[in-house]
Amino acid sequence: MKSRSTLATWLGSLDSSRLARVLGARQDAVSLPEPRSLGELADRLQRPGSVALVLPRLALPHLQVAEALAALGSPASRDALVELLGAVDDATTRELDAVLEVLADQALVWPDGAGQLRMTGSLRQAWDTPLGLDAPLEELLAGTTSDELRGMLVALGVKPPGTKPQRLAALVEHHSDPEQVASVVAKAPAAARELLDRLARNAAKQPQFVVSGFPGPDLEPGARWALDRGLLIQDRHRYGPARMPAEVALALRGPGWHAPFDPVPPCPRLASVTPAETDREASAAATVFVTHAASVLAACSATAPARLKSGGVGARELARIGKAAQADDAVVRITLETAYAAGLLGPDGGLVAPTEAYDAWAEQEPPEQFAVLVQAWQNLPLTPTQARDEDNRALPAVAGAPPCGGCVQARLGLLAAAAQLPAGQGARVSSDLGPLIAWRRPLADSSPQDGTPFAGVIREAELLGVLARGALSALGIHLRTGDTEGLSIECRRLIPSATAVARIGADLTAVVTGTPSTRLTALLDSVADRETSGTASVWRFSARGIRRALDAGRIPEDIAADLAAVAGGPLPQPLSYLIADTARGHGRVRIAPAACVIHGDEPVLLAELAAHRGLAALRLRQLAPTVLVSRSPIDTTLAALRAEGYAPVAETAEGTVRMEKTRSQRAAALVPTPRGSSARDSGRIAVAAPRAKAPAAVDPNTLANRLLTAPPTTPEPAPFDGGVPFATDTEEIVAGWAKRLPYSDIRQLAHAIDAGQAITVEYVATSGSRTVRTLSRLALDPPHLEAWCHLREAERVFTLSRIHSVMSVMPE
Repeated sequence: MKSRSTLATWLGSLDSSRLARVLGARQDAVSLPEPRSLGELADRLQRPGSVALVLPRLALPHLQVAEALAALGSPASRDALVELLGAVDDATTRELDAVLEVLADQALVWPDGAGQLRMTGSLRQAWDTPLGLDAPLEELLAGTTSDELRGMLVALGVKPPGTKPQRLAALVEHHSDPEQVASVVAKAPAAARELLDRLARNAAKQPQFVVSGFPGPDLEPGARWALDRGLLIQDRHRYGPARMPAEVALALRGPGWHAPFDPVPPCPRLASVTPAETDREASAAATVFVTHAASVLAACSATAPARLKSGGVGARELARIGKAAQADDAVVRITLETAYAAGLLGPDGGLVAPTEAYDAWAEQEPPEQFAVLVQAWQNLPLTPTQARDEDNRALPAVAGAPPCGGCVQARLGLLAAAAQLPAGQGARVSSDLGPLIAWRRPLADSSPQDGTPFAGVIREAELLGVLARGALSALGIHLRTGDTEGLSIECRRLIPSATAVARIGADLTAVVTGTPSTRLTALLDSVADRETSGTASVWRFSARGIRRALDAGRIPEDIAADLAAVAGGPLPQPLSYLIADTARGHGRVRIAPAACVIHGDEPVLLAELAAHRGLAALRLRQLAPTVLVSRSPIDTTLAALRAEGYAPVAETAEGTVRMEKTRSQRAAALVPTPRGSSARDSGRIAVAAPRAKAPAAVDPNTLANRLLTAPPTTPEPAPFDGGVPFATDTEEIVAGWAKRLPYSDIRQLAHAIDAGQAITVEYVATSGSRTVRTLSRLALDPPHLEAWCHLREAERVFTLSRIHSVMSVMPE
C-alpha cells in the first residue's frame, strides 16, 4: 500500500480527540482552505514544505529516532528500532514510546496496523546518509553484471547460482549476516581490514580515496580486495568515492554498537530561587531596558540614523546613538531591531526614521512600551546582538538580512528549556542553559561568536527580564504561551509607570527615579545634559543647556516656570541665578545672513539704496549708516545696481577692488590629431584640420531591413534554459546553488573545482560588503564552497549563492 493511503487509513482509524491533536500539532500543514478528505489531509501533511516547518521544533530524541527509522527504511518493525537504539531497559523503552507518540502526533511516523512503523517520504529525505549508513547492498548492486556478481561470490567462497537474480539474492543474504561479514573481514589483509574498519566507524565522512568510473590501479591499499568481495561498491555511473553498503557497515560496527538515543535532557546546575526574587530582578532589568529603549528611539527621533550604502545602520551611527542614550551596543541593537520589526522605525530614503506609530508609542506608559518591544523580540528572524560576521567584521543593524529560522528556534528553545526547570529552581549559571537549549532545539542556530552555546540569546533574555536568576520570569512565562493579555498584566505589575516629577538640587542636577515620562524627558533634554540613565536618571544644568533652550525660542520666565512645575516647588537659588545670568548675556552678539555686503562713505546714498523700490528684490537691510547687507549674490547685486544707474565696484575677500576683464570664449575640446601622423609626432602641437563631412542620413526602413536580414548571433542556450546537458556533475551542482551566476561563470567555477585550480570570485558577505577574493584548494560541499582564501590567509567557507561573478586568477 502506498505511503499516502497508509497515512490516510491511519488517520481514519483515530478517534476525534486524537485526530484533533494531530491537526493541532500540524497547524502549519492544515491551514485554510480546509481539506475535503483524509486523503487530501494526508497529502498536505507529507509535503516537503510542511515537514520542513516541523523539523526545527523537534527535540534531540525525536530527531534521533526519526534518523534511526530512516536508516532502517520504511516500513520497519518496532523490535528492529529497539535493537538499533539499544533500548533494553523498561525506562528507555517508555521514553521511546513517548517519542514515537510525539512523532505520530506530528504525522511523521505512524503504525500501519501490521506491527510496522512507517514514516513520510519527505522526512526520510532529510538525511542523505542516516546514521552514516549508505544505501542497502541490493540498491548499490543494481547496475552490476551477472559475471561481476559471480566473481564476488567466488571470492567469498560461496558457490554462485545460475541466474543473476539468484546471485544477487545470495550475495545480499551473505552480507546480511553480521557473523559471516566479520569472519570474511577477519581473514582480510591488514590494509583492507584497516580501511574497512575506518570507513565503517567514520561512514558519515568522505572516504580518503576517490575513483571515477571503473576502479583503477591507483586505489588505496586494501580497496581492491574489498571491491572484489562486494564489501565496497563502486558506482560507475557517476563521479564519487566507493560506497560501503549499510549491511556491511552495521556488521563491522559490531553487536555492541547502537544508534545514539538521548531521551533524558541534560540537567544544569540548579540553585533555589523564590518567585519574589525572580520578580524583583525581572522588574529591574525590564525597567532599565525600557528606559534605555525610550532614550535610544528619542535619539533617533532627534537625528535619524543614516543608512549605509549596503543597507542598515553602521557601527559609527550605533556608537553615536549609544552615546546620546547612555546605552551599550547590545541594548541599542535590540531596541533598533525590535522597533523596526514593530513598525516604530522605517526606511526614509537614506535614513532610518521614526514612523507615526512611534509618536503613539512614545505617549504610552513604560509597561505598554515594553510589551510591544518584547513581543517583537520573540519573533525576530535574527539574533540582534550578533555584531560580527564570520570574518569578524562589524555587522550593521536593521540591515534586512535573510530570515534565520534557527535564530527563532534558539529563542523558543530557551523559553522551553527554562520552563522545564523544577519549580523554585533556576540555573546557577545562566550559560548552563545552553546545552539544554541544544537538546530542546538541535537545529537552532547559535552565534559563532558565542563563547558558550547560545550565550547571545541568553544574554538578550536577561537584558529584557525574560530570564531572571536563571529561571523563567512571569514575563517569560506569558511570552512563551502567547498570552498577550497576561503579558500586559505582568508588565503593569512589574514595570512602574512613568515619573512626571524630578528632584532638582542646589548642585544643579535633576534626579528622576524610575522611567521619566515623555514630557519630562523632553523638558530636561532641552535645558540640561543627561549624565546617567537606568533605574534613576540624572541631568545636569549648565549655561550650555540653558542657551540651547534660549536658542530654541524659549524665554527665561517660561524655562523657570516649567522647571518649577516638575520640581513641585520653587527652584534652588543657584539654578535661578544660572538661568538669569545666561539669559542676560544671550543675544548680545547677533549674526545676520548675507550673500554680500554694500558699504560706502556717504550715509545718504546708502539710505537711498535701502529705500529704492527698484532694488526691493535684493532684500537690502541697513545694519549701520554706511553698511547694507544683501540677500542676493555679489554678481546679481552688481547687475541690479548698475541697471538702476548706480556705479558700484566689487571687492575681493582682501578688500581690494576686483578688476573685471572680458575674455574671449574658446572651445575646450581638443583638435583631433591629423590622420596619418605617427606615434612619434603625437606630442607635437596639432594643426587645425578641415572639418569632416557629416555622415549621410540613414533611412530607418533601410536600417531595419538590414538588421532583420543579418545572420543570428544568439548564443547557444544554457542547460537550465533548455540547451545542451551539463558537461559534468559539478556544473549541475554549482548551477543548482549559485543562482546569480551566468552559465559561463558556472562552467569556469566547476572546471576550477574539478581541476584543482585557483579562481577569483566576487563575493557578497552577510553584512552586504563586496570583496574580490582569490581562492584555491576548492572543495564543493553544497550549498557551500570550502577553500583557502588568499585575502584572509585562512580556510574559509563560502555560500555559493553569494558568489556574484567568477574571473580568472588575478595577477599579483
